Amino acid sequence: MFGKKEKPEKQEGFIRRLRARINKGDSWLTYDLAKLAPGGKIDDDTLEELESLLVMADVGVDTTERIISDLQKSLARKELKDVEALRAGLHKSLCDVLAPVERPLAIERRGDAPYVILMVGVNGAGKTTTIGKLARRFRDEGHSVMLAAGDTFRAAAVEQLQAWGERNDVPVIAQQAGADPAAVIFDAMDAARARDIDILLADTAGRLQSQTGLMDELAKVKRVIARRDDTAPHEVMLVLDASQGQNALVQAEKFHEALGLTGLTVTKLDGSAKGGILLAIANRIGVPVRFIGIGEAAEDMQAFVAQEFVDALLQ
Repeated sequence: MFGKKEKPEKQEGFIRRLRARINKGDSWLTYDLAKLAPGGKIDDDTLEELESLLVMADVGVDTTERIISDLQKSLARKELKDVEALRAGLHKSLCDVLAPVERPLAIERRGDAPYVILMVGVNGAGKTTTIGKLARRFRDEGHSVMLAAGDTFRAAAVEQLQAWGERNDVPVIAQQAGADPAAVIFDAMDAARARDIDILLADTAGRLQSQTGLMDELAKVKRVIARRDDTAPHEVMLVLDASQGQNALVQAEKFHEALGLTGLTVTKLDGSAKGGILLAIANRIGVPVRFIGIGEAAEDMQAFVAQEFVDALLQ
């Protein structure tokens, strides 16, 4: 069973880096709430300006309306007496949006079959790098891991995965360029079973969610996996680039519609869009956010904890 807490010193270090990296530049994350209420009084104009900041920060219209509605109710009850009360109210509203998607990934093998994680996402989101980080993470947790190079359209993707395999001392199953991705992953499942591997991480080509044929092929990969093990894939994880803003939300919706996502990893939270899009995705789709990433190093990806994330946003 996987899902135990991070070591405190490692998690605290990650949160410090998260704060430092997402609180750069002039955005609502670093915006001094006192500037919204220079006289210290919180009123409808204050909330209207905050609403504009949230929308511009990729929180999305629907999610922003939900947050502002909560604050308006507090204002009507005369609970927003000063800037600190506004900060506390905003903190609670953001946690209310994010808490339901804070669900750690739990690895549970059944018999001798591996726990299969199907990794999907568009090119450039950091999918292969995320696979490498997960492989190291799971290995460090005591699991045996295998990688399947299902992105057979790009030779560089296979090479990158093999490099991660060598670095983490985990086997990689690959075939020649242009091979059927479903066949590669099917073979990897057999190899993982034969070697009594705990977790199989299966890479796929970076799909553009607007290309129906390619999305259909991903659905085919999922069906083929289920033929080998009717309980698999046990996790369909989408890797999203936070700096893509609202386009990341569109990607999440399309992939979820086509594949039935069970988890998300959100990368590049140190990018220009900051963390606002995570709120929009949580509110609209409700798929568990398993991990968040803020950089290239293995320790720059950690399990998602809603309250710690909101703390970092509002520091």
